[in-house]
Amino acid sequence: MFGETFKNFNINFTSMNERTTFTDGDLITGHFFFALAEETKITELTLALLGLVNVHWTVRSGGKKRRHTRVFSAKLELFNLKTVILQQRSGTGGTARFPPGTHKFPFTFQIPRGDFPSTFYGAHGKIVYSLTVSIRRPWHLSKDFVTELNFVNRINTNQPELQSPLSGTNTMTLCCLWCASGPITMKVTSEKKAFVPGETVRIICVFSNGSSRTATLKAKLQQKQIFYTHNQVNCKVVKKSLMFVTGQPVSAPISDMHTEMMLTIPNTTPLTISNCSILKVDYTIEVSLSVRASPDLQVLFPIILCDRFVQSLSSTSY
Repeated sequence: MFGETFKNFNINFTSMNERTTFTDGDLITGHFFFALAEETKITELTLALLGLVNVHWTVRSGGKKRRHTRVFSAKLELFNLKTVILQQRSGTGGTARFPPGTHKFPFTFQIPRGDFPSTFYGAHGKIVYSLTVSIRRPWHLSKDFVTELNFVNRINTNQPELQSPLSGTNTMTLCCLWCASGPITMKVTSEKKAFVPGETVRIICVFSNGSSRTATLKAKLQQKQIFYTHNQVNCKVVKKSLMFVTGQPVSAPISDMHTEMMLTIPNTTPLTISNCSILKVDYTIEVSLSVRASPDLQVLFPIILCDRFVQSLSSTSY
């Protein structure tokens, strides 16, 4: 059996940075090794680098007797590269014989240059980059060893549109029969548009409450995952609230009250994905003024989550 012959297979990379992330154009270097329990014939050793996007979801309709299920899916191959490490000699029919013990093979592989989306695992799809070592022996099925890569799409965060402040305003009045309250207004500002996971968003809020009801300021980070079929004919949307903070209740009436809220983005939050035709991920800061027995007054503004390393040569824009 294959498992009885091959032992302790492993792939080691020469790390590009402390988090072992890769991006387009990077040169991947390292080695893979395995131990043999006995002398073994090997006809071919290959290394494949694959970037793949896959989405899948179902929609159920109808009653118990006539229940109908529709399946939606799409697949997008970003790249698929292969290199041969060892191959049977052509014309002679020769086969490499490996003695028992540990065998080590260095490799070098370059990720293609291009605008590829970051690694992502979502509710109905994923973006995966993998390195696969395939071993072939005479009269045996091929055995594949797969290692996933953490790929990030790096952008130049010094672009003016990503460093400029964002702001929004909203207003409403409360009505009860023929009576109307004084206006409730809110202006919200953030320092910039681009952030990295683990960073804290400083939210500056100025609001006035002309009603007689107590108001409470809230802020949350919203993620939206959108999965498409090809040509974006059908889609599936998943929304998640990732982080939530609440301020102290403020009695009414009050005018031009200034306050700040600090919203920390979780370290494990995936990056924004806007450069894939069948899978997108975006983020919104939602700031709301909650007034008892009335709808919330909301201000929304989009933010970009990107890698903490600046790639000045990248042309990606948002």
